[in-house]
Amino acid sequence: MAVRAVVIEADGGSRGNPGPAGYGAVVRDPDSGEVLLERSEAIGVSTNNVAEYRGLIAGLEAAAELGAAEVEARMDSKLVVEQMCGRWQIKHPGLRPLAAQAAALVDRFESVRFSWIPRERNRHADALANAAMDAAAGKPPKRPAVAEPPREVAARAATRTAATDPATMKPSWEPRPSFTATRLILVRHGETEWTVQHRYAGRADVPLSDQGRAQARATAARVAELAPSVAAVLSSPLSRCTATAEAIAGALGGIPVRRQDDWIECDFGDWDGKTFAEVRDQWPGELDAWLASTRIAAPGGESFTVVAERVDRAVAALREAYPGETVVVVSHVSPIKLALRDALAAGDAFLHRLYLDAAGISVLDMWPDGGVAVRSINDTAHLAAR
Repeated sequence: MAVRAVVIEADGGSRGNPGPAGYGAVVRDPDSGEVLLERSEAIGVSTNNVAEYRGLIAGLEAAAELGAAEVEARMDSKLVVEQMCGRWQIKHPGLRPLAAQAAALVDRFESVRFSWIPRERNRHADALANAAMDAAAGKPPKRPAVAEPPREVAARAATRTAATDPATMKPSWEPRPSFTATRLILVRHGETEWTVQHRYAGRADVPLSDQGRAQARATAARVAELAPSVAAVLSSPLSRCTATAEAIAGALGGIPVRRQDDWIECDFGDWDGKTFAEVRDQWPGELDAWLASTRIAAPGGESFTVVAERVDRAVAALREAYPGETVVVVSHVSPIKLALRDALAAGDAFLHRLYLDAAGISVLDMWPDGGVAVRSINDTAHLAAR
């Protein structure tokens, strides 16, 4: 019988690291604490971290079998929790495929929250993992008594939820006579040399090219047509954005440009300045994992999950600071795509299918009651008219 929400407790380990390894996972009812399913397996010779990821994967698969929509995954492995939340890089190449597999399972649920718990609160999964390790070492099977752990919710958690709740979603065409939408005009910066060369441009401060400066002027004129009254012009702190924003602000009467760090591009780490072909040649496994999951970061960089958290924070701040007004944001491909993904309640595949041109304009409206309307995406008519 399908259940709405479950708690997963998962653990794994090895005798020797690497050594005989195994994992354990328990799926519980979040209200009663009743054990719904258990999973454990000896996995031969492996490391603690591999076994911990295998335990998480087994728990997520079990939760999916039960038809759960909402999951809280509790583990005493800080490394796995922080990596799955996108806060820590996945440096070990052997863990990246496992993290990608776990992330693909996460995407099957409406929401998944990862929580770190101390080992004494993870005794059931720990006992299953130890029994599996014994089996991997060739010891006679035994199942130690398990004291049920407390059911407190751990303090450190991160949540990935659906962008909209169908129960409260407001149609964009629903009349709102007493509300005025906050309008967000999202502008990608003008062209740079790296744009033309199709290179990853993350935190490197690549300036606008001559063509990019011309695009910025054309974009400024278009924004002034779209919104003669603008409350604020915000920009990523990188110069390709601030130069584009300054042109727009000048066309709007010289209002000041405010730099906002949350709108900076994704940090592509070791891939910065590389073409896709170069990355494919030098980091084939890392690239596949990155393309498969927004929780995976480029080596030395940050994940889209982390970027999404700061973009969500930035959008929420704009809605609070400028209710019913129009705000221009000059940013980069990744933050703009993430803002549009959430506005459209789209899946992560949207990020790799949407193309945003240099100096393209996207417009979305947000109402106080939660309604969202995406008016346009990647408008470049002002560039073709030049």
